[in-house]
Amino acid sequence: MTLSTMLPQAHRKPPGRRQGRRGFSPADPLGALAILSAVAVVALWVMNQGGPLSLTSPDRAMGSLGLLTGLLASDLMILQVVLLARIPWVERSWGHDLLTRRHRLIGFASFWLMTAHVVLFAAERAVRGPAATLTALVRVFITDSWMLFATVGTILLIMVVVTSVRAARRRLRYESWHLIHLYSYAGIAATFPHTFADGADFHETWTRVYWWCLYGFAFAVTLLYRVALPAWRSFYHRLRVESVVTEAPGVVSVTAGGHRLDRMRAASGQFFIWRFLDGPGWSRGNPYTLSAAPTPDRMRITIKAAGDGSERAARLVPGTRVLIEGPYGTLTARRRTRPRMLLIAAGIGITPMRALIEDTPYAPGEATLIYRYSEDQHAVFADELRRIAARRGVELIFLPGPRRAGTSWQAAVPAHLGDDSQVLNGLVPDIAHCDIYVCGPPTWLTAVRKAALGAGAHRDQLHTEEFAW
Repeated sequence: MTLSTMLPQAHRKPPGRRQGRRGFSPADPLGALAILSAVAVVALWVMNQGGPLSLTSPDRAMGSLGLLTGLLASDLMILQVVLLARIPWVERSWGHDLLTRRHRLIGFASFWLMTAHVVLFAAERAVRGPAATLTALVRVFITDSWMLFATVGTILLIMVVVTSVRAARRRLRYESWHLIHLYSYAGIAATFPHTFADGADFHETWTRVYWWCLYGFAFAVTLLYRVALPAWRSFYHRLRVESVVTEAPGVVSVTAGGHRLDRMRAASGQFFIWRFLDGPGWSRGNPYTLSAAPTPDRMRITIKAAGDGSERAARLVPGTRVLIEGPYGTLTARRRTRPRMLLIAAGIGITPMRALIEDTPYAPGEATLIYRYSEDQHAVFADELRRIAARRGVELIFLPGPRRAGTSWQAAVPAHLGDDSQVLNGLVPDIAHCDIYVCGPPTWLTAVRKAALGAGAHRDQLHTEEFAW
């Protein structure tokens, strides 16, 4: 098969035992606590005239179930906030993309429960007074205590959920989606007062304490880890742009220098949320992976123009101040459990891989990098990769050419045609003994995962992470 570059596989060590598996993490009990919080909410509902006895008539049943769905929706909204509060030990344990997927799943569940809550209470009022349905609906949505705030908050949350649907996200720029998503905090805050003013499950002192603690914890961790800690790190490390280098058409590398960057304990493969203070639009942060191993005074990222924020990167000038959030992500050498290392990248997904092969501990012959790209001019870091490969004994495989099909990870050239799994197994015969790091577009990444499993790899060998949003 046609390979642009392939270094000898000499001096490979024989496959050995796994170096270990991921052990217990302080973040693991959070799943149990999340389930426990939902159980506690149902218990509160039962203790306040909920349960089977409250379902004896249509209007009572609708009111009781409306209360239950509202309580569960509130609980899940709080869990959503906590999941993406950027709590460092949670991020390190679970990874940002896994947290984001769970956040999205819980978000949709919360939305449908909230919808049921609204519909059930509206139906209850209509059943109780069919002759004055319109008046009853005006009361339940506008004139009752704090209900106007709750209605506005619900509308904001609906807007966030609609723009979170996959089809809608594909049509939105990241910057626009991120701005809209911030309205979820306003929506949750707006729905908060009516629960305490009108909810039967908030009349007892201990239930008030429970809910206040729940909301207070979510507010505190969000303020601490999404505002205070990033602000402190940006102030302390004093990052400024040092250079901007064009790597390929539409792709630039930005190097930023700062003070005692090693104290953040960032690792190759991780990413930060970056804000460059270069003018209007600076407040919208963008996630970029480190494209070189971090040093005590420098970090480098590589950006492909894909929106207003990323396009501005090419116009940055040395001295521009930088604000950061992070480091985030688990696509690092800390996840290694096997004697060999296989890295597979497509397009701009080469950025974390380039950093990983630079400073990850491995012996000559223990690492293989497969790099897919459409044209030679888009082969970002080609020369850097060759130098690192020559110095460290990396087997480097370039696979240029357009993609064969939407369900394949291969290039559409005759020499590469064949079953995806067979081709991968031919390139890396001992794939069963490798930690497999993959980064690229979502559909391509799915194809690589399927091919790796078909070639004999196990799911726990695969390490992937997307900038999920």
